[in-house]
Amino acid sequence: MLRFLLQRGGQALVAVFGVVTLVFFIQRLTGDPVLLLVPETATEQDIEAMRVSLGLDRPLGVQYVEFLFDMLRLDLGRSFVQNAQVWDILLSRIPQTLQLAAGALVVALLIGLPLGLIMALTRGRAISRAIMGLVLAFQSLPTFWSGIMMILVFGVWLKWLPPSGTGTLAHLVMPSIALGLLSLATYARIMRSAVIDELGKDYVRSARARGVTTGRLVRRHLLRNSSIPVISITALELSQLLAGAVIVETVFAWPGLGLLTVQSIASRDFMVVQAVVLLGAFVTIAANLAADILYTVVDPRVRLTGKA
Repeated sequence: MLRFLLQRGGQALVAVFGVVTLVFFIQRLTGDPVLLLVPETATEQDIEAMRVSLGLDRPLGVQYVEFLFDMLRLDLGRSFVQNAQVWDILLSRIPQTLQLAAGALVVALLIGLPLGLIMALTRGRAISRAIMGLVLAFQSLPTFWSGIMMILVFGVWLKWLPPSGTGTLAHLVMPSIALGLLSLATYARIMRSAVIDELGKDYVRSARARGVTTGRLVRRHLLRNSSIPVISITALELSQLLAGAVIVETVFAWPGLGLLTVQSIASRDFMVVQAVVLLGAFVTIAANLAADILYTVVDPRVRLTGKA
């Protein structure tokens, strides 16, 4: 276990280093943020003074080295636009994004996994084909389009749910569904394939020959043995939810990290964008590590080793 954790920790450091380096240099290609911060009447002297105050007058290599040392100290710096500590800005937005991601994951798991199980157990029947068509429709819908349609129908026409903002459980319903639809379809298809694969194995045929009912077979064997691919996809889906939150939070004016990212990119607030990307990379790596460890709990035949 220790060897495995050390190896994965080293891989994580390399991945994070690569991500933050790319983001650091790519952002500098978008233009000078000082031009968006100074008033239109600012003189060249005013612009240069602002550039010096933000530390943007120094060579790019010097800025990069200082940025890496700040990362080692977990110092994310100050926002160019909001003039506040980036940590404070992130901490004010993280709870909203976690709430949205949790709601979307609940929608995906509670609906997607049962649909996948039903499709597998009724393979070849009309109900299985009907559910598969529904799942494919969910997978094909663009997130922004499904969000706008829900706002139009349930928020504007029927007035059942608030069309935007946050504060109550009702505000969470439509954003969670919009964000969770793609993951729902993914879970349904993965669960269907995993269960069908298990149904073709010898222990299932032996159990059915002994008269074991389908319900007991599902509870005692199929759910557990089909869970490894579900665990694998969950680590990837967490990354997808964070990426999808950028669109969903913008559509529903949800004040989380996604909306913050869009606003920060538009205003060239380099420090905030770098911090959000770093946080996303950390969450993705941590989720994959947790999934690897969880494999050994679900399937004792899986062993963690330091080998790639």
